[in-house]
Amino acid sequence: MRTLTPAERRALRAEAHHLHPFVIVGQQRLTPAVLREIDVNLRAHELIKLRVSGGDRVERQALLMRICTELDAAPVQHLGKVLTIWRPTPEPEAVAPKSHGKARRRAADPGPSNALERDTQRSAPIRKRPPRLPKPEAAPFGPSASPDRGVVAATTAARGARSQRGAPVGRSGDT
Repeated sequence: MRTLTPAERRALRAEAHHLHPFVIVGQQRLTPAVLREIDVNLRAHELIKLRVSGGDRVERQALLMRICTELDAAPVQHLGKVLTIWRPTPEPEAVAPKSHGKARRRAADPGPSNALERDTQRSAPIRKRPPRLPKPEAAPFGPSASPDRGVVAATTAARGARSQRGAPVGRSGDT
């Protein structure tokens, strides 16, 4: 089980304040599946909260100590039924840098020696974007903007002619 200094514990409590419980320990208490889930979450997040249902404070404190010893974690806080646990993520092992695929292929097959030969061996032509079409101009607003402007003018002229003859305009019996 890891130990924390009071300053580290205070910083971790502040960091865990906004967290919600990741794992809920139920009536079955600490089963291997629950331990595995706690371990997975500690690997992913370093700092997690657990919710323990039931039991008294002494039982929950014993449960916290058991989890910390089995998973090599440090207890941060035990507040009511919520337990906060921290374990640093393990450092990744130093791995030799891998060479990229291109470098490996070049070492195996140097290919063409000059730029002209390389250009002729291109597998796919370079695709260009189609040119953008100009946006259509906005139509003017108002009664003259309608495409059947001539029809509207002719209808208005006909109404005017009828009204000059004395015929009533806009009645339902009008033909």
